[in-house]
Amino acid sequence: MEDLQTRYEYIAITPQDGAFVAGTTMRVSQLIAEKKAYGWSPEELYFQHPHLTLGKIYAALAYYADHTKEIDSEIENDLLLFDQIKSQAPPPPFPDRLKSTSA
Repeated sequence: MEDLQTRYEYIAITPQDGAFVAGTTMRVSQLIAEKKAYGWSPEELYFQHPHLTLGKIYAALAYYADHTKEIDSEIENDLLLFDQIKSQAPPPPFPDRLKSTSA
């Protein structure tokens, strides 16, 4: 499917995936979620994601500044989906094995 045009050189948008860093599979919301969760600077984001250029990171931050409500809503939906999937998953066996070996 063809990407929609944006005024941001390094941001691409598809109707099904929303905004992502052009040439990658990283959604803008994923990068912003990391920045918020860890308090990372653009330089730390670059260190953590060396496949991105600083220009692409700053483009994602600029896009977020202009589309804050939309991206925050996407992050919230991702967190709700994660919680839903986590609640439906069976508990991992590892904690039970630890308890049985320490007794």
